[in-house]
Amino acid sequence: MQPINRQPLAMQVASRIRDLIATDQLRLGTPLREQALCKELSVSRTPLREALKQLIAEGLVEQVPYHGVAVANPDLPSVEQMLELLGALEGFSGELACQRATDNEIAEIRKLTVQMREAYDRQKRLPYYKLNQAIHRAIVQFSKNDELIRTHERLNSRLYRIRYLSNRRTDRWHTAVEEHDGILQALAARNGTKLNQLLREHLGHTWTKVRDHYEP
Repeated sequence: MQPINRQPLAMQVASRIRDLIATDQLRLGTPLREQALCKELSVSRTPLREALKQLIAEGLVEQVPYHGVAVANPDLPSVEQMLELLGALEGFSGELACQRATDNEIAEIRKLTVQMREAYDRQKRLPYYKLNQAIHRAIVQFSKNDELIRTHERLNSRLYRIRYLSNRRTDRWHTAVEEHDGILQALAARNGTKLNQLLREHLGHTWTKVRDHYEP
């Protein structure tokens, strides 16, 4: 008899833990106790362990010698460097997307942007954030460069909590929404140079906003 494939459940568990980390329900450096998490998430140890392996690979969670698994706690210079690199990757992706994205793909990003603004209007931070991430990933996907897509995914996964932090203050959250309107306009106009600039600036602003909240 073939074993039950628990990967879909493990992916759901990993997604839930990501959100707990992003929203500080699991804070930086917090040990992740299997028994407590199984109870919290109503799952058995097998999918939980698979999920933790995935999160370790992403860099959101780390193994601590003699202490098991804990929420990763990158130092402040590392966060700055990762955001700097992510800005360069997304800027270049935007430039390529302006050349390679189809009209339907640009329409898809337009739809996501509308949905993201609706989440902002309702002040739903986590749904907003997930739509925001979907937009950034879509722009990278539409670069049609597989190596760039893989590199971005690895780095962006490590920054899942960090990017969520950037919209905690309402005034800064509003600024991010306005920046996305400009990003969409540049993409729709297929102005790669402008989109590259806007995405780099957008990630630069993320660093400025995160720095005030970051807990080393």
